[in-house]
Amino acid sequence: MSTGLPLVTVTRYVTPLREGGSLPGVVEGDDLGTYVCKFRGAGQGAKVLVAEVIVSGLATRLGLRTPRLVVLDLDTELARYEADEEVQDLLNASVGANLGIDFLPGSFGVDGQVSTADDEGARVLWLDAFAANVDRSWRNPNLLVWHGDLWVIDHGASLYFHHGWAGGVTDPARFAAQPWDPSGHVFETCAGRARELDDEISASLSREVFTEVVADVPDVWLEAVPGADGADQLGPGALREAYVDFLVARLGTRQWLPGGAR
Repeated sequence: MSTGLPLVTVTRYVTPLREGGSLPGVVEGDDLGTYVCKFRGAGQGAKVLVAEVIVSGLATRLGLRTPRLVVLDLDTELARYEADEEVQDLLNASVGANLGIDFLPGSFGVDGQVSTADDEGARVLWLDAFAANVDRSWRNPNLLVWHGDLWVIDHGASLYFHHGWAGGVTDPARFAAQPWDPSGHVFETCAGRARELDDEISASLSREVFTEVVADVPDVWLEAVPGADGADQLGPGALREAYVDFLVARLGTRQWLPGGAR
C-alpha cells in the first residue's frame, strides 16, 4: 500500500462517536496511540478520507494546527467481538486501510464565539474557501480547543469535484472558477483579513506542495474512475495527477476568495 502516512494496526475498538453522521469510532493502535477512526466502509465512502488527508496536509502547510493522521489497518477479527450490530457491519465493511486522526484528550469542541487572532481565523477561512469546504458553520464548527490552541478538524466535505468523477474526470477550470459563499462560516468576519493575507498565504502552496500532499493518500482509497469518453479506467497515478491539476487550477484564480476575484 503506497502512502506517506504512518501505518498503525488497530488493536481495540473502544467506542463509537455517534454525533458523526458516518459513525466514526475511537480505537487503540499497536503504537499505544488512541485515534478517531474514520471508516472506509461508511456511507460517504473513501473520497471523504481522501479529502481529509489532502486538506489536512494543506492546513499544516498554512500554519494551522490539525491532528496527526495515520492509516489504520483494521482486521476482520475485531468485528467478532462487537455486540452492536450496526458497528459490527461497519467494521466488516472497512477491513483494511482506514483513516486515523490523533485523539486529543481533554479537547473540547467550539460551540460559541471563538476567541482567536484575526490572522488565524483568516487562514482558516482562506483554506475553506480554497478547498470549497461547506462544513464549518456555527451549527457545525469542526474546531477544537486543546491546551488553549485552536485546531481544525473534519475536512471531508471539501473538494466536492471528485464526487462527480463517476462519469470521468471533469475540467479543473470549472472548479477553479467556482465561487465560495462565506455566509454562516465561523470566521465570516475575517474575510477582509483573508484577502489582505492572500499573497502571504498562497505563497506557501505550489504544484510541488500539492504533489507532496496528495502522495500521502493510500492507493486503495483512490477508486478507479472511467477515462474520458469511456476510455480505460484511471488508476491511482492518474488520479493523483488529477487532484494536483485541480488544486493548481484553483490556486491560479481568486473567484473563490470572498471579494478577491481577479
